[in-house]
Amino acid sequence: MARILIVEDDENIAKTIKATLSAVGYESEIVSDGADAVERVKNSAASWDVVLLDVMLPTMDGFEVMRRIAPCGVSVIFLTAMQNVLDKVNGLKLGAEDYIVKPFEALELLARIEVVLRRTGKLSTELCYGDIRVDTAAHTVAKGAKSVPLTPKEFDVLVFFLRNQDIAVTRERLLGAVWGYEFEGESRTVDIHIQQIRKKLGLHDCLVTIPKLGYRLESR
Repeated sequence: MARILIVEDDENIAKTIKATLSAVGYESEIVSDGADAVERVKNSAASWDVVLLDVMLPTMDGFEVMRRIAPCGVSVIFLTAMQNVLDKVNGLKLGAEDYIVKPFEALELLARIEVVLRRTGKLSTELCYGDIRVDTAAHTVAKGAKSVPLTPKEFDVLVFFLRNQDIAVTRERLLGAVWGYEFEGESRTVDIHIQQIRKKLGLHDCLVTIPKLGYRLESR
């Protein structure tokens, strides 16, 4: 299970991020001060898979925090309201993995974190949901003791929802995430795949339809 350090001085934003991470099974802690963040990382760098780092912080800004923790080798994603291109370039040159401008959607944040975890080999290959077990490396799905055959796209849709539980997902967002934005089919394609996943895995009551929007997989 990935552990993430949230360095954010806005209490409401920090709590929202923590709730989002918790919904998909990530553990996280919040630090609201730049100097405290440096100490936390230096004292336990191996404990953190990703650091979400705000730029405007008390005592020490995010760029200075990044300079001081860079030798620790921890993966950093900047979260900031600053949209200046030079600031973004500066953050990336300092060694950050990514740079996300506020406000951002929960799905965007989770997708960026997933990319970093996958690149660093820290993304779990096994996902569980009730009696459903998914191995993303072996590309297998089991419900209880029984193997469940899914098409490649059904598998990708299932994994997407397992990694984004309790988040409302539009059909368009799902098309982009699973089929790619170049996909020229209709959103009906999504509906058909959802129906098959529900039928094969008994998720009728959990993978719910949100009228005029899309779907949500409710956590168990």
